[in-house]
Amino acid sequence: MNFADFALDKRIMAGVSRAGYHIPTPIQVQAIPPLLEGRDVLGLAQTGTGKTAAFVLPILQKLVTQAAPKQGPVRVLVLAPTRELAVQIHENFVELGAETGMRCAAVFGGVGQNPQVKSLSRATIVTACPGRLLDLMNQGLVDLSRVDTLVLDEADRMLDMGFAPDIRRIVSRLPDKRQTMLFSATMPEEIRKLTREYLRGPVEVRAESTERKASISHAFYPVPGHLKAGLLEELLKSTDHETMLVFTRTKHRAKSLARKLEGKGWAATFLQGNMSQNRRQEAMTGLRSGKYTIMVATDIASRGIDCDRITHVINFDMPDTTESYTHRIGRTGRAQRTGEALSLITREDDEQVRAIERKFGGRIERRTLEGFDYDMPGRMEPERTRDPNTPRGRRPERGRSSGAQGSTRRDAR
Repeated sequence: MNFADFALDKRIMAGVSRAGYHIPTPIQVQAIPPLLEGRDVLGLAQTGTGKTAAFVLPILQKLVTQAAPKQGPVRVLVLAPTRELAVQIHENFVELGAETGMRCAAVFGGVGQNPQVKSLSRATIVTACPGRLLDLMNQGLVDLSRVDTLVLDEADRMLDMGFAPDIRRIVSRLPDKRQTMLFSATMPEEIRKLTREYLRGPVEVRAESTERKASISHAFYPVPGHLKAGLLEELLKSTDHETMLVFTRTKHRAKSLARKLEGKGWAATFLQGNMSQNRRQEAMTGLRSGKYTIMVATDIASRGIDCDRITHVINFDMPDTTESYTHRIGRTGRAQRTGEALSLITREDDEQVRAIERKFGGRIERRTLEGFDYDMPGRMEPERTRDPNTPRGRRPERGRSSGAQGSTRRDAR
């Protein structure tokens, strides 16, 4: 099967060709036909499965078929949990719909609202983080009364970040007659409840929900905690890689580790919640262009990075959940390429290691690096439980995006 089989408008097919798409992924094969028919869809799909194009293409086809105005009013609303993901989805609409002329806008916090308000006044398609969008709605600066297509992307992540009340407030102001799509990497009861509330007779599609992705190999490197930084440096030297994504548990460690690597000559940058939007965008642009070959990030990046150059994901700190592990490693092995997921594990990670192996159906290979001194004495680096720039009482970043402006949830807008 190829994309021509979907009978998409030639202007959309021009975008498909420009994006370099050839063979539809399983989630696209399953989701696009019912969406073209106007059905509601519930999609269970991990990152890296082609999920975004699975809803972008039929939405563009719907707008073109209906001869929708290219400049407003807002007809399509996509809600996403993080700035990075919102920007990524927005860029997909722009690329795939370039020949259609449809105006698109991206709405998120951390930057001034005036340019976004101006874009909203002309947009037919809006991708937004719930917090900033609700703020603009409360100010009377956005009109969603003509929305007939709603997408909730990474719905489980939005619930994890505390966006459920905002989502309900936003959806309550949308027209009842609409097509709704909900995509999630996991399907807890909370997501089922949202499905019952917002979707009507949905078609359920699934792609790579729990099985180990064949294009990604896994390996664990047991190591004492105080030697993790040294082992990471040796892995960087000995591993043939194009671009590496290194995950840490805290914002402080992401920043300090990236600066340490940069000081030793590596083209390294970092991504974490306290950064301005301009700094985040510079880091992402640099990663995609090859300016940076190493990015050190917290879990804020696990669902917002779309970069085919990433050949390796390294868990410097193990994630808190198996779902986070899945999202992290999903940043590699994309676009029909292979990838490698390497994790530095300590004795404190034993329980999480067992949980990951249960999820992926078998023991994951343990490796040691030849020539590395695992018996080297040293003082254990204490795990920082609070970022020095974070006010007291704020929890450290663990799969959440927090920032300088106050609320953990709001700053992910």
